[in-house]
Amino acid sequence: MRRPVPDPVRDDQESVWDYPRPPRAERISSRVTIELGGVVIVDTTDVVRVLETSHPPVYYLPESAFAPGALRPAAGSSWCEFKGQAAYFDVVGGDQVRERAAWGYPDPSGGYGDLVGRVAVYAGGMDRCTVDGETVEPQPGGFYGGWVTSWVAGPFKGVPGSMGW
Repeated sequence: MRRPVPDPVRDDQESVWDYPRPPRAERISSRVTIELGGVVIVDTTDVVRVLETSHPPVYYLPESAFAPGALRPAAGSSWCEFKGQAAYFDVVGGDQVRERAAWGYPDPSGGYGDLVGRVAVYAGGMDRCTVDGETVEPQPGGFYGGWVTSWVAGPFKGVPGSMGW
């Protein structure tokens, strides 16, 4: 399958088509919040984002930044060719539970040590996720966990017909 044509990029944006493969993990100084069940379950500036070609950034937050009881280990795992074996978590907020809505890499592959003790959350299952005050949109398709903001240009993997990108 041919690589799609990248969307035009404004001066205040970055293109996911300029992101590397294999992915890069980088610490950033953004404020991230997550709300579920009418309560804030995370509010942190201790953020690592992972950038991969064709994907909006995935934000990894310290497990310790989540409200007590907001993360529960869940059954199952998956494998990333770059980061290794992922473990899953149910996310709890107020009276809401989102099964397997978060994941992390307890023992990531080489080059991804910054992900130890951190989890990423599928934005689509939460009431609201923000980066620096902007409400994010979930990466299209429901399979990937990237967060789309106004400062990222696509097109994004996950839209129909993108499995071969």
